[in-house]
Amino acid sequence: MNAHTVQTVPAERRYGLRARLRATARSEWVKLWSVRSAPAVLEATAVVIVVGALVLSSGYRSSWASLSASERAAFDPTYTSLRGIELAQLFVGALGVLAVTSEYGTGLIRATLAATPQRTQVLVVKGLVLGAVVWVVSTASSFGAFALGQRLFTGPMPHAALGDPGVLRAVLGGGLYLTLIVLFGTALGALSRSTPLGLAALFGVLLVLPLMVNLLPGSLADRILPYLPGEAGAQVWHVMPPSPRSLGPWQGFALFALYVVVSAGAVLRLTRRRDV
Repeated sequence: MNAHTVQTVPAERRYGLRARLRATARSEWVKLWSVRSAPAVLEATAVVIVVGALVLSSGYRSSWASLSASERAAFDPTYTSLRGIELAQLFVGALGVLAVTSEYGTGLIRATLAATPQRTQVLVVKGLVLGAVVWVVSTASSFGAFALGQRLFTGPMPHAALGDPGVLRAVLGGGLYLTLIVLFGTALGALSRSTPLGLAALFGVLLVLPLMVNLLPGSLADRILPYLPGEAGAQVWHVMPPSPRSLGPWQGFALFALYVVVSAGAVLRLTRRRDV
């Protein structure tokens, strides 16, 4: 009897955990698509990335003959075709914030925690579901934008191929970067529990903070800027570094991932202390 119990209880516990995780994942999937703005935000993300490639690549093609020698030397065909990510990150980050704050705004969070008291499990699975969806959409959009951009670079203009050094990493990096952005937005939403505060924090970190740092004396700004979350993470979808002080692609990505992990850790710590 004892031997039988030792063998079966762990299996039952494993089954119970898997069942809870599947149920939580299904619940988070349904809740994601119940956020009215979610489909529109994901569509806007894809459109902005692809249309950004169309507009910028067409613009460079039409003005190529008038560019100076230094401007031509600095031209990065991969970065140009992926620059729509700079705007798409705001949509994706906002989705992460709204995915959490909408539950608190409607009171749905009480029903969620009543059905699944394991708060850490709820937040982790929510992040995994959001991250997976954004990764698929943004990676597919990055490949589409890259293909469109390179197709428009005709004549004497340089163009890139996926087999060129750093290019495949940069295209895949677009999806990885936006995945971290949505997780960062999710953490900020969980910390603030308020849509206005969460969005203000997100836009402040991604937009306002770099502008403030750029107001510092030149050498100080150059030393600080590469270590800001958005600036560091964006290196993974660059082939040519924006400045000599820029971090390497994977160094910057790892630093941004660390920011996300620290934010998520703060969320989990506070969640255990809060009543709801």
